Amino acid sequence: METTRLVQLSDASRQRRVALVQEPLLRFLQNTTSIYALALDAIQNKQPLTDLIQSRLSDESIDYQPVYDGQSAWKLLPAFDHPEDPFGCLVSGTGLTHKNSALNRQMMHESAVEKPTDSMQIYQWGLEGGSPEPGTIGVQPEWFYKGNGSMLRAHGQSLDVPEYGDDGGEEPEVAGVYIVDEAGTPWRIGFCTGNEFSDHIMEKKNYLYLAPSKLRQCAIGPELVVTDDFSEWTGTVSVDRSGTSLWASPIRTGEKNMAHSLQNLEYHHFKYEAHRLPFQAHVHFFGADAFSFGQGIALQDGDLMRVEWDGLGRALQNPLRLINTTEQLLTVKAL
Repeated sequence: METTRLVQLSDASRQRRVALVQEPLLRFLQNTTSIYALALDAIQNKQPLTDLIQSRLSDESIDYQPVYDGQSAWKLLPAFDHPEDPFGCLVSGTGLTHKNSALNRQMMHESAVEKPTDSMQIYQWGLEGGSPEPGTIGVQPEWFYKGNGSMLRAHGQSLDVPEYGDDGGEEPEVAGVYIVDEAGTPWRIGFCTGNEFSDHIMEKKNYLYLAPSKLRQCAIGPELVVTDDFSEWTGTVSVDRSGTSLWASPIRTGEKNMAHSLQNLEYHHFKYEAHRLPFQAHVHFFGADAFSFGQGIALQDGDLMRVEWDGLGRALQNPLRLINTTEQLLTVKAL
């Protein structure tokens, strides 16, 4: 079955548009400047999102390839955002949902004493209780804060290692995209390809540094796919250096490959009242299956990270940029 794939675009004047992917074209939607607003309209009109999209299709279209390559006046935006207020978008994630991720964490933090690390224990709890019977609540997963909407980057934009960072590395994931309605009910819009870029050296120093290691830019896109299927996705993650392949790995995600069901992950994210504020936007990462740091690879300035999931549209590509300035002390002023 053909999926509904959307992109967000802006031009030099910062005019925003939403377009439906109809390869090799992008077909603009009428009177639609953001997927956020489109989703709200669907909720308020009590109309299926796909029906609303079809009703707004215009006769305007452009070639997708130049846009994807960054050679068009139209530039790709993150696949989802809050168009007016970055503070109105919460970016978060859950880790230790995939066995390979848990094993990588195990290697980061294992000691000479042969016993399971906290990471493996959390993963095991997920295996045992992360997919509860319908209507019941399962064990809670690991959860982390990534930032607000200002942390989101689009396909083609760089992901920066800041001057206070220790490193930066790709984390190939699927991200769920959500909006909260006026009554405080969360709605899932769909899924998109994500690179939950993180500082693995900082985390390796001490697992209690996990929280600050996650406060980095991340990328989603280029497309948002409107679907409720989270059973299984397969794909590829790779890193190129100077135009040559440095590393690549197959990746798998979805409920068949995870220690938690989607319903359980969503419940434990939205159970907090602070995550159900009216008109709040959410981008939530569901965990990684493989990443280059786990294979002993340190990324360098200019390395190109690429994540592609079969069924989620075109690949997400982002270069790494190392900020070489010296870290400067920030002084807080007193009133």
